[in-house]
Amino acid sequence: MSSIETTGHDNAHASFDTKPIWRTFWILLGITLVEITLATIHMKTDFPSKYVLNGIYLILTCAKAFYIIAEFMHLRHEIKNMIMTIAVPALIFVWFIVAFLWDGGSYNALRNRYDRHYAEQNQVKAQPAEEPAKKPGSPE
Repeated sequence: MSSIETTGHDNAHASFDTKPIWRTFWILLGITLVEITLATIHMKTDFPSKYVLNGIYLILTCAKAFYIIAEFMHLRHEIKNMIMTIAVPALIFVWFIVAFLWDGGSYNALRNRYDRHYAEQNQVKAQPAEEPAKKPGSPE
C-alpha cells in the first residue's frame, strides 16, 4: 500500500456530515429563544397567564428533550424496541415525579386542615413590632 492511498478510516472522517448537528443546534436555539421571548413578554406584561405559560414551557421543553435524545443519543436511528427500552422507563420516572409532587401537595393540604397545632397557630394574631429603645446620646 502506498502512502498516497487513503484508508477506510480516513474516508469515514472525510465523509462526516455536519448538517444534522447544525440542524439540531438551530432547532434547539430557536426553541430556547422562543422560551426567553415568552418569559420577557410575561415579565413586562401579564400575558400570557402563568398557567398557559407553564404549559407552553412544558411542551417546548419536551420538544428540546426529544431532539437532544434523538440526535445526541442516536435514538433516531435505532430500532423501535431499543427506543421503547429507553422511553418507557423515562416516562415512568416522569410519572413518579408528578405522583410524588401531587401526593406532597395533598399531604400539605390535609395537614393544614387537620393538624390541631397548625390550625391554632394560624388563628394567633401577629403582634405589632415594638420600637427599639433609643440609646443614650443618639441624635433623636
